[in-house]
Amino acid sequence: MAIGRRSIVAVGVFVVLAGLVALGHWYETRRVQPQGSTAKAVLVHVTNAADRGPGTLREALFVVAGAAGPTTISIEVAQINLETALPAFVNGRGVRLVGQAAGARIDAQALNSGPVLDISGPNISIEGLAVGGCPGAAILVRAVHFHLSAATIESCDVGVEVAENASDTLLERNHFVKNRVGVRFGASGHNTAVVNNDFSQDRDAGLWAVRSAPDSHDDVIGIHDNKFTEDQIGIVAGNIPVLVERNDFVNAHEAVIHLVGAGAVLRGNRINGGAAMGIVAENARDAIIDDNELEGLTAYGVMVRGSANTLIRSNRLHNCGYGLAFVLGDARSVSTAVDNTIIEPKFNGIDVIGDSPILRRNQVLRAHAYALHVEDFQLPKGQKVHSQPFLDNNNFGNSPVSPRSATVAAQPPHR
Repeated sequence: MAIGRRSIVAVGVFVVLAGLVALGHWYETRRVQPQGSTAKAVLVHVTNAADRGPGTLREALFVVAGAAGPTTISIEVAQINLETALPAFVNGRGVRLVGQAAGARIDAQALNSGPVLDISGPNISIEGLAVGGCPGAAILVRAVHFHLSAATIESCDVGVEVAENASDTLLERNHFVKNRVGVRFGASGHNTAVVNNDFSQDRDAGLWAVRSAPDSHDDVIGIHDNKFTEDQIGIVAGNIPVLVERNDFVNAHEAVIHLVGAGAVLRGNRINGGAAMGIVAENARDAIIDDNELEGLTAYGVMVRGSANTLIRSNRLHNCGYGLAFVLGDARSVSTAVDNTIIEPKFNGIDVIGDSPILRRNQVLRAHAYALHVEDFQLPKGQKVHSQPFLDNNNFGNSPVSPRSATVAAQPPHR
């Protein structure tokens, strides 16, 4: 019996030791072998400029779609002529598309519709690539963590279309030339920025960020250090929060920046020339237009029309057709112009028409017509909207004010 018990104990010890050895072998195997998240990176070369076949961009997109790790597509031909739509980017482990050949370009003229590059998976980046002639969008972004850099998008309907569900989008150092719209946002996106890009000769707008109604949970889109040249309108923003800072705008054709609805801050931009309006805030709410410089515009530097609680502060305007205009604003939530300097407008410095803004510490110097012009607005059915601006410590130099303005200025403050 003792021998039997010893045999049982020995067998038990042997089983335990065998289990420990197997466990150790499993651990070492798992430690040295790559897992799905650390699989070997894949590099795919595009060496065929045709629409389909071995070595083409189409084939490369199919290869990376099923890759177990991060992938790079290297375009090594000068031009790819597309005939049919490409498959979407769907690999969620990261895809980097790089134009290696000098001037690597996708010509999309033969496509009937749809995007050229459909970003449907996260963690996609594109750099050094040109796309042209697309009837739809050159790039459609509908995923998170997209990065576009050093690209050129030309003569497309929309350069980059950023859909409502996208976020963490970065567009930097790109050229958007002769598109209908350079970049279009359908909604706000978390951690989204448009930085150091050139927009030129876009037929409707360089950048368009508009939707029907605001959302209090929206994140702000940062638009800074870009250059807009000869666009119909530089930026159209409506009900999508934008922070527009340190951009250069040259020779816009219709308006430099057009604001509609809520959520816009314009700060530190330089606006130069053009047979157009400068900044138009139309039916805007709580907009801030601060510390911008506007020069050589044919029409108004800043027009606030039908807007509420808009702040125009510390802007510098010189050699424009007109300075500031306030037209038919919200009498319950008036707009304010404070500490602005307007030098040598070709006509009036400040126009107030059917509105009652607060005008405080502004300077109008050497106006060729009136420094301040105030008049009531006659509605089509005969009603009159009175203008009664509140004037506080403004400096109009030696420039005259209109007779109605003088009457307003002589009245005691009503606020």
